[in-house]
Amino acid sequence: MKQLLDLAAVFGYLSLLTVGGGMAAFPELKSLTVDTYHWVTFPELMHYYSLGQLAPGPNMMMVASIGAQVAGLPGAAVVLVAFILPTGLLTFGIGRLWNRLADWPWRPAVQRGLGSVSVGLVLAGGIVLARGALTNTLTVALAIGVFALLMLTKINPAIPIVASGLIGIALYLI
Repeated sequence: MKQLLDLAAVFGYLSLLTVGGGMAAFPELKSLTVDTYHWVTFPELMHYYSLGQLAPGPNMMMVASIGAQVAGLPGAAVVLVAFILPTGLLTFGIGRLWNRLADWPWRPAVQRGLGSVSVGLVLAGGIVLARGALTNTLTVALAIGVFALLMLTKINPAIPIVASGLIGIALYLI
């Protein structure tokens, strides 16, 4: 029972950090699930996150995998409710209030400030993920190559990502 309460507390808190998307909460997700509670290892967390990115639908549904690993099906259910409900209710409430504040003079400043916060949180998440994923010269070279290709062309991002995965698999098998 304590594990389910811990899962609810951690993922309820994490849900409030997802300003800008799931990657915004990734540093704290790593800190709590890997370093504090030791529910998963960092490589496991990165695998869950990667699978969440590949799966259709909301990418942060991957948090259910952590709940399932910790406490089975009840853990997965608790994590999903804790991760979705607080943010959903907050968004609903603020959305209703936001419409009533359409003429509020501070509204544009709040919007600009939240945009900056979102960029900072997502960047921090990307840095934490990169620290775990870029472990050797090959992974750094692949990351630089994919980044350059995506920045310089209009290629579908799935193509270089899948190609990088296939390169990694081939080198692993060799």
